[in-house]
Amino acid sequence: MNYWLVKSEPGEYSFQDLLKEGKTMWDGVRNYAARNNLRAMKKGDLVFFYHSVNGKEVVGIAKVDREYYPDPAATTGEWSVVDIRPLKPLSKPVNLKTVKATPALQNIALVRIGRLSVMPLKKTEFEKILALGETIL
Repeated sequence: MNYWLVKSEPGEYSFQDLLKEGKTMWDGVRNYAARNNLRAMKKGDLVFFYHSVNGKEVVGIAKVDREYYPDPAATTGEWSVVDIRPLKPLSKPVNLKTVKATPALQNIALVRIGRLSVMPLKKTEFEKILALGETIL
């Protein structure tokens, strides 16, 4: 199993929206590194949902429901999407300030490459964020 973090502006699409819909196509990615990360996702992988811009915090956990396929909205280029389903909100959101202050999370892309919208996490990093969020899967 692999572990990921995806970012979305809550005003555009929030974790609450995902909970309400029950499933979504993660689309609109137009960055090659993020696209390659989408293509590496496997069904069943766990995904943290991060609210960017407003909030700047990890708020929920989702699961990859369908592996990558062509983005139907792409008019040019070879872009990809995956489908994700919500699992549960974190008991306590983990804000960016906390992530940056946690030594075990200093090397994650959220800290190093702030604009990347889809990023991998190591199992230990995923577990650390779960612990900070006081959440048990």
